Amino acid sequence: MSNSVNTNVGALIALQNLNATNAELAVTQSRINTGKKIASVKDNGAIWAIAQGQRADIGALGAVKQSLDRGVAAVDVALAAGETVSDLLLQLKEKALAATDASLKTAARAALNEDFEALRDQIATVTNNAEFNGVNLLKTGATGFNALANAQGNATITVAAEVMSLGGSIVTVATTQAIDTLTKASNALTAVNNSIDAVSGALARLGTKSKALTTHLTFVGKLTDSLESGVGNLVDADLAKESAKLQALQTKQQLGVQALSIANQTPQLVLSLFRG
Repeated sequence: MSNSVNTNVGALIALQNLNATNAELAVTQSRINTGKKIASVKDNGAIWAIAQGQRADIGALGAVKQSLDRGVAAVDVALAAGETVSDLLLQLKEKALAATDASLKTAARAALNEDFEALRDQIATVTNNAEFNGVNLLKTGATGFNALANAQGNATITVAAEVMSLGGSIVTVATTQAIDTLTKASNALTAVNNSIDAVSGALARLGTKSKALTTHLTFVGKLTDSLESGVGNLVDADLAKESAKLQALQTKQQLGVQALSIANQTPQLVLSLFRG
């Protein structure tokens, strides 16, 4: 290699190596600062795009989880109210059965009827107030609801209404049902017995739906965790490895500065050739 004051080849090579080291050092420092080996599309376009797609699914599953949470709460409220209705029906049966006793005095029958009507009206109060977030599965006119089941929004878990209002297909006890006569007491007893069986069936169906919602909610949680772990594997940096690399690059940088300094002294050697 010739000695020249116009072109310092050694300094050029040393500078190129130093710039390469500085570029690597900048990348390593960025990974340490962000905790990611792929923080932007410039780092690796293909992997970044895959990670973004998975992040979109994770966000969508968050909405699914919220929908399922609301569904579980709505069904749980309906179950609590339905169990109360079932308990009230058991009490109504006791009153109606007592009223079928032909030997009852008029005053005793009137007292039983008063208790019966109070319990009957309480069923209406319970079903009308069994609401969560605007959803009531028990009152007249209830239509049920659909909870989201996947991130694409094309699958749902359907929960049907179980109307337990008075005079319906499940609770056949009428809004004016009474036991103030022997005949009425007999009719009321039949209606109450049918209602008890129907309410038990409705509660079983609601219980099955509650379990389905809870099971799917657990699955969505696990799926979200798996997706987050997968995204982490794609884009997260190994900080232990990056820390070790940082130390090596810092040392390499210092050596590069020294090499450049030495190379820059080469033109000074040319002056020695002209000294007498």
